[in-house]
Amino acid sequence: MDTPTAQPRGRRKPRSLAQELVTVLTERILKGELKRGDKLPTESAIMQEQGVSRTVVREAISRLQAAGQVETRHGIGTFVLDTPSPSGFRIDPATIVTLRDVLAVLELRISLEVESAGLAAQRRSPEQLAAMRAALDALAESAAHASDAVASDFQFHLQIALSTGNRYFTDIMTHLGTSIIPRTRLNSARLAHDDQQHYMNRLSREHEEIYEAIARQDSDAARAAMRLHLTNSRERLRQAHEEAQATA
Repeated sequence: MDTPTAQPRGRRKPRSLAQELVTVLTERILKGELKRGDKLPTESAIMQEQGVSRTVVREAISRLQAAGQVETRHGIGTFVLDTPSPSGFRIDPATIVTLRDVLAVLELRISLEVESAGLAAQRRSPEQLAAMRAALDALAESAAHASDAVASDFQFHLQIALSTGNRYFTDIMTHLGTSIIPRTRLNSARLAHDDQQHYMNRLSREHEEIYEAIARQDSDAARAAMRLHLTNSRERLRQAHEEAQATA
């Protein structure tokens, strides 16, 4: 079935636009363009820059507040709370380039995010769960329009880290940024010999299983679902790596 590759901004749902704005502002925080203590631009400035309504801006700010990334001081403005890890952190996302590098990062993520999912199931707030749901909805909408949905995928995993209440989980995730998502570096669907839409649907199902376990606060199921998701990604890429080596 033919699907458009892009949809006019004016027809996008406010909820989707809000998530896109969350991603834009989060990326600025991750890159250090907005640092701890910095004041966000005014609602009017963001509206003009991004071409969105005041409702969309307020919804995005609300989601950032729920994620613990910003706080609003009435009559003063909204200020950044969350910041990237110190520059001395030795893992450089720019060096995650080859298939071997991506596999190594997936091994790190398995050890990190399995426990993160378990803790998130225990500790998440209703607002944090809503932020995970919004990220998954944005991911599904992007996939429906033939997008690889990297930003929404990363937001989902970042929201899980934030829900642990342990800033060190969040520090590592924010430092690595979207480079933790294999599709940032590789055409994962092609490497897995899979149709892009089928590949994205499979990822969506895996994400939904993680979300549902966290929603019902089942720590063991959340850990198992995250492990399955990341292990599946690792095995698909490992097989592709072995095939590449065999034909080299």
